[in-house]
Amino acid sequence: MYRQCACLVERHRSELSFALLLSGYALYLILGAWVFSAVELPYEQRLREELETARKKFLWDNACVSDERLEELLTRALHANNYGVSVLGNASENNWDFISSLFFTSTVLTTTGYGHTVPLSDGGKAFCVFYSLLGIPVTLLFLSALVQRIMVLVTRRPVAYLHLRWGVSKPKFAAVHAACLSVVAALLLFLLPAVVFCRLEPLWSYLESLYFCFISLTTIGLGDYVPGETHNTVPNSHRTLYKLAITLYLLLGLVCLLVVVETCCELPQLKSFRKRFYRENNAPESETRDQEEFSSTEHDQMTDHLTDQLTFSSVSAQAASLRQDNTPWQ
Repeated sequence: MYRQCACLVERHRSELSFALLLSGYALYLILGAWVFSAVELPYEQRLREELETARKKFLWDNACVSDERLEELLTRALHANNYGVSVLGNASENNWDFISSLFFTSTVLTTTGYGHTVPLSDGGKAFCVFYSLLGIPVTLLFLSALVQRIMVLVTRRPVAYLHLRWGVSKPKFAAVHAACLSVVAALLLFLLPAVVFCRLEPLWSYLESLYFCFISLTTIGLGDYVPGETHNTVPNSHRTLYKLAITLYLLLGLVCLLVVVETCCELPQLKSFRKRFYRENNAPESETRDQEEFSSTEHDQMTDHLTDQLTFSSVSAQAASLRQDNTPWQ
């Protein structure tokens, strides 16, 4: 009986692993919902009470204003604010100048989508649909091609070179390389930019700046913090340059973050772990062997190239040594 159960588990190991993964993910969602509800609900209730108190105080101090007229004004103000138009007296910047539009297109094509600025007209909404329909796949193609080119220079060649040159264990060195790359990326993409945003946005704390960097580069884009949209935080003479710098930071940072993620995904340990949840391949042995040979072609070509370089360098060194040995004494 025990042997039959063991054979049954082994036969359906992939399905059981996937069921365990699905259950764990569902529990993770439930845990996240419970934590956010427990943490955020008291703050929401407190804010509602403060707004209700402020509303009653305003109506008491301004008896000439009726509750219905105030409700109408607030509704129109909130509706305009949802489209990125503020009714505050110090909000005089345009949301659709060229640099702001460039920032908007970058958030659309990278699927960050802060939501602080949206098309107002029907024509703009229709163009956004067709523009994104073509632009998002092209952006994914461009990012994929760019990341693969950078991966060769930053990850694959260094790991293969040190593996052949020093005889370092490839899985171990790949893990160390991924860890070092992750630390450098965290420093350059999150920790240091958060200091810059904290200085340029006086209303942001360091935690809020770090929160913005993470939410933006992971393309979550909640839109609660958008640099350059806080009124009068940046002088008008530098607002254009500031917006352009933020756009470049988001694009370059996304590429660098994708390189780090791809480096971690190529770790042999992680590949072995992921295979536990994949569907078992029931293809014939010949097809499986052909697929494995095809998938390893690129790696073999790069390894042969590096081996040729190392062999050439060692032969050159031997030739130089022989020339020195054959040099007659003066």
